[in-house]
Amino acid sequence: MSDTTIRSAKPAGPAVRRLPLTGPLRLNRPSDLWFKPATSVVVATAIPNLVLLALGRLDLVMYTMAGSLCALYGHHLPYARRAGTVAGVVLGMTAGLGAALVVASLTTSTAVLIAVGALLAAGQKLLCDATRIGPPGPVIFTFVSSAALFVPQTLAQVPGHLALTLGAGAVAWLVAVVAPALVRRDGPERRATARALDAAAAHAADPGHATRRAAVTAVHAAWQTLLATGRPTPARRALERLAVHAETAVLAGEPDPADAGRLREWARLTRARGPVPTPPPAPGTGAELFGLDAERAARRSGFRTLLRGLAPGSPLLPVAARTLVGCALAGYVCSAVGVGRPYWALVTAASLYQANVTLSWNRTLQRTLGNLIGVLVFAAVLPAARATPLALIGFCLLFAFAAEALITRNYWLGSVAVTPMALLVLEYAGSHPAGELIGDRVLDTVIGAAVGFLAAVLVTNRRATGRVERALADAERARAHAVRTLAAPEPAPAALDAARRRLTGTLVELREADDTAAGEWWQPAPIRDAVLTAEQAGHRTLAATAQRRGQGVPAQENGAV
Repeated sequence: MSDTTIRSAKPAGPAVRRLPLTGPLRLNRPSDLWFKPATSVVVATAIPNLVLLALGRLDLVMYTMAGSLCALYGHHLPYARRAGTVAGVVLGMTAGLGAALVVASLTTSTAVLIAVGALLAAGQKLLCDATRIGPPGPVIFTFVSSAALFVPQTLAQVPGHLALTLGAGAVAWLVAVVAPALVRRDGPERRATARALDAAAAHAADPGHATRRAAVTAVHAAWQTLLATGRPTPARRALERLAVHAETAVLAGEPDPADAGRLREWARLTRARGPVPTPPPAPGTGAELFGLDAERAARRSGFRTLLRGLAPGSPLLPVAARTLVGCALAGYVCSAVGVGRPYWALVTAASLYQANVTLSWNRTLQRTLGNLIGVLVFAAVLPAARATPLALIGFCLLFAFAAEALITRNYWLGSVAVTPMALLVLEYAGSHPAGELIGDRVLDTVIGAAVGFLAAVLVTNRRATGRVERALADAERARAHAVRTLAAPEPAPAALDAARRRLTGTLVELREADDTAAGEWWQPAPIRDAVLTAEQAGHRTLAATAQRRGQGVPAQENGAV
């Protein structure tokens, strides 16, 4: 498919999508990973908080909490990658906090502080999206830096406060990376492989376009995790063989429902603490497939993703512009109506911006409902939390754990716990009138959500459709490369697997780009027919490469390819 064909397939005229009201509030199944960030953040927060309690300096909790919250990141990554990622998060958190503290020490102008907060929020949004760092994304960075802008500060205090953040960040790194690696060094790889097996089982039990897409995405994520790990081990080789079985089940022309039970049992055993199940031999398990070259290629692709996200023309830039405009407007409106803490409105607006307008609307509903209920929870527990400093610490830890336990069910449910925790953090520096805290938070939620979503509507992202066009072109090139590899008289197994992984990655990117564009406003509707055709052709080629890899017989370009 040429670029001309792609452009001609695009219908003209802007489109406005209907906004759902009840769907965004429905509860989902909890993530199989929720307890990892929940326990990590509790331990990483408790250690420095108890030390400060013993020293009688709970007023410094804000600075240690900035480092402790870094324990929320990277739990989907293998430990070798997680070590670098969490270290980068700690440094990024310290840099954002440092910039905020320096500005706070140089000026008390609310207008300047709001402008700086909006700039920091936009930069944090852009970097987190470009690196695809995963949940909880930029909102934690924005929460810390925005709050720090409004804390009285002198330049002489900044180094000491940043040292507290780095120290707590080091504790978070040990808790989130070192401690779990000592217990189960291949835990992330096992979970990723188990998800792929479960998704493949769901497709085998109920074949269809939706289950195939979900299974292809899960298998692709498993390979990304396995290729990002260190030196091969027997357990990792077994996981690779299981991933091949999952991939084979997904790419089979006629899925066998009898495979579903076997794949689910393998998934169960893979998640368990026993040895990795050893499946029968399957195509694509040769040692040459998963060497250092493939691992280095996977790492380089992540760097290229970062560069593409920051380059001129990136579809991420309009979303960062939305964040800048929305946060600034929310802060200024709150300041104009007399809210004493406009940074809350700034953080509320920053938390809304997702990949497109429709998803941002969903988050607006979720954030508003969760914050309003959370304020009621805060009012109920405040008297008990003020009883003793230890009670205050206990309630903050309880809400931190509850937030991670609930947020994977739905964002609004997690916000019910996040809101009282954020309000209780203010109590470390001294008590505030309860009515003032509650009134400000309700007002900041309403204004931040309304103004923030208005900015999402007005700041358009016409580059979303361009991303679909580029993803279509990439998928077609990857498919053509796979077809050429198939047409070779005796293609190397590693070449077939590399072509298959490349094509799978482009199809996953195509689906993500199309889903993003489908939820945007004020732009031509996505080229859905072209996307569907490319996906179908890509899946046929994936099936042909899997068949060729297993049988070792010639396969020519035909209707199956």
